[in-house]
Amino acid sequence: MSKKVLIISSSPRAKGNSARLALSFAEGAKVAGNEVEFVSLHDKQIGFCKGCFACQKTQRCVIHDDADTIREKMLTADVLVFATPIYYYEMSGQLKTMLDRGNPLFTADYAFRDIYVLTTAAEDDENVPKRAVSGIEGWIECFEKARLAGSLFCGGVTNIGEIESSGKLKEAYEMGRMI
Repeated sequence: MSKKVLIISSSPRAKGNSARLALSFAEGAKVAGNEVEFVSLHDKQIGFCKGCFACQKTQRCVIHDDADTIREKMLTADVLVFATPIYYYEMSGQLKTMLDRGNPLFTADYAFRDIYVLTTAAEDDENVPKRAVSGIEGWIECFEKARLAGSLFCGGVTNIGEIESSGKLKEAYEMGRMI
């Protein structure tokens, strides 16, 4: 059965390594017959959550910017994929801000069940993505019908394009193909 897959790339670099990892995942998901949409946050205007909780009643944020459209896409997707570079052992600020602005989803009848996390970093130690993945798991725990379905890390990549020779693009493709 075909699934609706939303990939959110949070790299501030349009062609950064985490964005490339996400595009490889997207290719695999498309080949498997899924409907795939790729959204990059690098050129989006997304303000910080005000913590007013009005969205818990209205299911809409009081701030109107690019997060509105992205959140609506999140609501109807069967699968969410978050791609982020690791900065100071955490997810990018762009992704954290988008997750915070996803607060109206908490009380909504969301469709997503499976969530994947794709991370890249300059440092190449297996522990590097743990805090970022843990932060995303905390967000997932707020959605009782959702689960972390998989994660993939590519370390040792700093400059744009370094990921091309890592072998992780093939892993991301296969992960996408298996959803």
